[in-house]
Amino acid sequence: METEHTNIEYKSLKKAIGTKANLKELAETCVCLANSQGGILFIGIENNDKLPPAKQKITQEMVNDVLSRIRSLTDSVGLGDANTETHENGGQYFHFRVFHTSRTIATTSSGKILMRIQDKCYPISGEDVTRLAAEKNAFRWELVELKSFRINQVPNSNILSFVDDIRSSDRVKDSVKQKDDFELLEHYNLSINGKLTNLGALWLGTEQMRSRISYPITIQYIVYDEYGEKIKKENWNDYELNPKELIIDVEEKASELKYFYEFPQGLFRKRIRQYASEIIRELLVNAIAHKKYTISGDIFIEVHPNKLEITNPGNLPIGITENNILHSRHRRNPHLIRIFHDLNLMEGEGSGYDLIYELDSKDNKPFPIVKTGFDFTKVIQSSEIINEEVVFLLEYISQHYQLSQKQFIALGVIAREKKILGTELIKYLQIQEDDRLRSYVVKLEEQKILISRGVRKGKQYLINPQLIKSSKLNIKPSLKTIETHRLVALIESDLQTYPESTIREIHNRLPDISFKDLQKTIYQMVKKGILLHSSDKTYRKYRLA
Repeated sequence: METEHTNIEYKSLKKAIGTKANLKELAETCVCLANSQGGILFIGIENNDKLPPAKQKITQEMVNDVLSRIRSLTDSVGLGDANTETHENGGQYFHFRVFHTSRTIATTSSGKILMRIQDKCYPISGEDVTRLAAEKNAFRWELVELKSFRINQVPNSNILSFVDDIRSSDRVKDSVKQKDDFELLEHYNLSINGKLTNLGALWLGTEQMRSRISYPITIQYIVYDEYGEKIKKENWNDYELNPKELIIDVEEKASELKYFYEFPQGLFRKRIRQYASEIIRELLVNAIAHKKYTISGDIFIEVHPNKLEITNPGNLPIGITENNILHSRHRRNPHLIRIFHDLNLMEGEGSGYDLIYELDSKDNKPFPIVKTGFDFTKVIQSSEIINEEVVFLLEYISQHYQLSQKQFIALGVIAREKKILGTELIKYLQIQEDDRLRSYVVKLEEQKILISRGVRKGKQYLINPQLIKSSKLNIKPSLKTIETHRLVALIESDLQTYPESTIREIHNRLPDISFKDLQKTIYQMVKKGILLHSSDKTYRKYRLA
C-alpha cells in the first residue's frame, strides 16, 4: 500500500471499534482531509506494516456504524460509500473517500477546525480561519460562470487549438480524447451548460472576455543592472494571450534568462545556462498556476545580475512553508493545474520543486529561496555556480551511474558541502525522519558513491575519495573531509608551533575545517590526555600534554 501522505490515512480497526475506539479522532481526521484536498481513509490497517491483521473480519454492520457515528461527529464533511476489501493475507479492511469542502469550512461537532499538512493534522485558529475561508473562495474562482458569454461566442479557432493540443498529448487518456469538442471543454471545466467559466475565458476567450474576469493574468518583466537601475521592461497586460501563449511569449522575449557560463573541458568548452530552461518554465508556470485570482496584482519577473526573482499575488496556502515546499501538495487552482499538466507545460502535481532541486544540484547552484507575505509569494533563484569542480564531478557520476531524482538531489547537497551531518542533510531535504533519509542515501552508499563516518546523530556523509580519484578530474582536496586521525596530527602540529591557543585561534589558522569537527576532536584529545588546557572557561587555551 501507499505511504501515508496528504490524501491517504491509515487507522487501526481498534480506533473505530471496541473498548479502545476513538471515534472523535477519526472525525478529526476526516475534518483535516475535507479542509485540505479530500482523501481516502483506510480503517483496519496497522500503521507499522500497512497491512490488516490476518484473519481480521469486518461486517457491513460495523462499517455502517462507523460511518454513521463519524457523520454525527462532524459538520460539512462529505463521506463517500465504504468498500470492504480482503487482503491476500486473509485480513479484511474498509475504506471510504472524504470529499473536499470547496465552499464551506469543515468542523467537528464540537467546533474544532483542523487541516492536513503532509501526513499530519493541525488545528486552525485565529487569522488562519480567515485565510482558510479565503482559500475556499479562491478554489471556486475557476468554476464561476460568466453570465455575459456563452461558449458559442468563443472564436472557433481558439477551441480547435485547445482540443487539438489535448488530443495530441501523451498525458491524456484515450477515453478523454474520444470526447467531442464541447464534451472536452466541459470535461476541463472551461464551460458549464454552455456558459463560459472564468477558466474558460482565461484559456479560450478573446481580449474582451478576459478583461471581464476579476483579475486576469498580467505580467511585468524587469531587468536591472549591477547598480539596481532598470535597463529593460516588458509588459503583458493587454489580455491578448491565453496562459500557454503567454508562457511561450515570455520565454521568447526574456533573452536575459538565456545567458550562460563557459568552462574549459579538455579540448572543448562546457556551457551551463545561468537559469536552466526547465527551471524558468517551472517557476513561470507555478506563478500562473498558483496565483490567487481573487486579488489584484501583477506577476513580476525581475532579473538581477546574479539572481532571478518571480513574485505572484497571493501568499502560500495554509500549511505550506518555505521549509516543507519540496514535499507538500496543495492545489489552489486545481483545474488550471490539470490543464497545464495535460498539455505538458508543467511537471506532475507537487513534483515541480523536485525538478528544480535536481537541476540546481546538477549545476551546483543554491536551491531556490521562497518568501511569502500577506499578499505575495516570491521565489528567488540564484545564477551562481558554487564550485565548478563539483559540476564536472556530478556530470561524471551521472554518466557512470543510474540515480533517481531524489538520490541526485541528496548527492548534490553532499558534494556542495563536501561533508555533512545526517541531521543537517535532513533539513536540506525537508524530511522529518531519519528513516526517510535512507531512501536518499542507501543506494549511494551501496554503489560506493558516498561513504559515511560516525553513527546515529553524529553520522556524516561525504563523496567517496576513491570515486574522486577514479574520475581523474584533478579536484583539489579539501580539509573539510579530512579523516579524524589526520586532523589529530594537524592539531598537534599547529599547537607545537602555536601553544596556548584557543579553539577559535586554531580555527582561524585552519579555516577549511568545520568548527564543530575541530571542537569535537580537541575535546576528544583532551579526554585521551593528548592535550591540556588552562583553567579559563570562556577563553580556554590548549597545549600539547
